[in-house]
Amino acid sequence: MSGNHLPDIRDLTRQDLVDFFNNHNEKGFRGEQVYDWIWKKACTSFQEMTNLSKSSRQLMADNFTFQTARPETEMKSKDGTTKIGFRLHDGKMVEGVLIPGDGRFTACISSQVGCALACKFCATGKLGFTRNLECGEIFDQVGYLSKLASERQPSVSESSLRSLSNIVFMGMGEPYLNYENVIKSIEKITNEDGLGMSPQRISVSSVGIPKMIRQMADDNPRYHFALSLHAATDQKRNQIIPFNLNHPLDTIIDALKYYHARTKKRFTIEYILFGNFNDSLSDAKDLALFCKNFPVKINIIEYNPVDETGFIQSGKEKVIAFVDFLEKRNLVVNIRKSRGKDIAAACGQLAARQNENSA
Repeated sequence: MSGNHLPDIRDLTRQDLVDFFNNHNEKGFRGEQVYDWIWKKACTSFQEMTNLSKSSRQLMADNFTFQTARPETEMKSKDGTTKIGFRLHDGKMVEGVLIPGDGRFTACISSQVGCALACKFCATGKLGFTRNLECGEIFDQVGYLSKLASERQPSVSESSLRSLSNIVFMGMGEPYLNYENVIKSIEKITNEDGLGMSPQRISVSSVGIPKMIRQMADDNPRYHFALSLHAATDQKRNQIIPFNLNHPLDTIIDALKYYHARTKKRFTIEYILFGNFNDSLSDAKDLALFCKNFPVKINIIEYNPVDETGFIQSGKEKVIAFVDFLEKRNLVVNIRKSRGKDIAAACGQLAARQNENSA
């Protein structure tokens, strides 16, 4: 049987692995050990499972494969941000980003190869959509970036996989168009038989898919939800987010009200300021009216240049006036500092150009 046709070992449950070893006349606890290697230690090869015999490792290699996201390229920004290109088993590539700040590290994770939403300001949207990432491919990004973060923190053991302060699903792709695998990966990241990270350290960002917001609300997530809004009227949002043409803001508002009613949780509004497009006091008023529907906090995001979009950054004075308008209306507002812009690792810039040379 060709290795390409072998099942991915990470598709097996803990009990599946125990049964596999029992069925091959080996001790079932080997399955427990393998499961811990995969999800607690984030290993990506059978050779790493050093407490198993060579014959046990060969048995697995003969029957399974690891369809991993392997780090292949690395770029480091002058501000310390690091962008990793992860090569997938089919030759495609996605990018993940490690962002340092005040003694902490945030991992920005991708959920799809490309993106189908084609937002006009986003480099990923220009790629089109190729496929969803599997749970393990999402998990691999977290595992590797966590290890990378631990290497850069002398106080943290190099073997630690809890070195990340935050994980944000804000990389390539729309997470809620890959809902099942995103949720599975979060479970593996947060469960005690996985990496054991707190779900309160995870944020998932979406343009706002009404059906999936309701699904998420019914699932009562423990992680944080962020809405990538960027314009608070249909007239303007239609121009930058084509998805909005068929899913206008009133349908998203209804879904968000449902989310709050079900979970009682506040969520985050993400709003990129584009110069002379959505940065006027009139736009700020529209945003304030939108936010009256539910308790939120607002992240104001600096626009990061993407070629051939036609968008420019908002001026400093306009940013200050915009934020001041919102704060005077008792809204909680944070200005998110852009990181990694010089290596195209900032918000909206991920494009994994290496895909052009992939198999």
